[in-house]
Amino acid sequence: MIASSADKSGRARLAVRLAAPRGFCAGVERAIRAVEDALAAYGPPVYVRHEIVHNTHVVNRLKAMGAVFIEDLDAAPADRPVVLSAHGSPRAVHDAAAARNMHVIDATCPLVQKVHAETRRNAARGRHVLLVGHAGHPEVVGTMGQAPEGAVTLVETCADAEAVSPPAGPLAYVTQTTLSVDDAAEIVRILKRRFPAIEGPRRSDICYATSNRQAAAKRIAPGADLVVVIGSPASSNSRRLVDTALAAGAARAILLDAPETFDLDSLEDAQTIGLTAGASAPEVLVETFLARLAARFRLTIETVEAAAEDVVFKPAMMAAG
Repeated sequence: MIASSADKSGRARLAVRLAAPRGFCAGVERAIRAVEDALAAYGPPVYVRHEIVHNTHVVNRLKAMGAVFIEDLDAAPADRPVVLSAHGSPRAVHDAAAARNMHVIDATCPLVQKVHAETRRNAARGRHVLLVGHAGHPEVVGTMGQAPEGAVTLVETCADAEAVSPPAGPLAYVTQTTLSVDDAAEIVRILKRRFPAIEGPRRSDICYATSNRQAAAKRIAPGADLVVVIGSPASSNSRRLVDTALAAGAARAILLDAPETFDLDSLEDAQTIGLTAGASAPEVLVETFLARLAARFRLTIETVEAAAEDVVFKPAMMAAG
């Protein structure tokens, strides 16, 4: 690697390719607003089942405002509002909340709700559902919980797709919304080859934000010495951006939860880096990282746009029970 040239001040030059779009998507903005609105309307504490979105900084800010994050509804008193996270919840959670007459604000992303509806509809029509996704992810747990036990089989990898043996009868598939576009397409291709009559969604279940951020990552990655993805480890879409950047030609790619912890010395020999952020990462973290770079390097910043986004979702509805 050729060492970066320096200006008269002695600062090394560094080219930054800044991905667009990046950061918050409409579903994340809607979910965060649901917690903020509930705190404003009812005062703290407001209980939130699971992290509202998978970002450490967002969760900590809401905690400071009075949000209490729980994994089980039993941890929340029945007389306080409960927000259900953007990832979606099994039907059993909704039923348990209704049984206690809890005040529920459902912040499930509308695009996840689409997958839930597809799953319920396919199960009601007698189709066994193959769900392409990652085991244990809350979105997958919520989607599997839309149908009776045994009605959905999880397919995680191409090897799973080659080996899965569903019950005899009609089949359908749905996918987690935050998968690698390329990986999911290959798994679906295998399923369609093995089960030609399998039913799928009219439009891809992978959400627009995931697709757009991966497309932008592919554009900033080729030839980059490093691609930095701002996001938390629990964020599936952020982790997929790291994979996408590496596959697209970045020499190295990392997931960075806290920009203030990044070792600037590691860029001593770098000439070009890419910078993006997962759909649950606030833009302030990108700005913090750029400010740290600017204090050390003479930056040239190029915004690389893969798509324009203008999606806005209606606020989450607040209803009792």
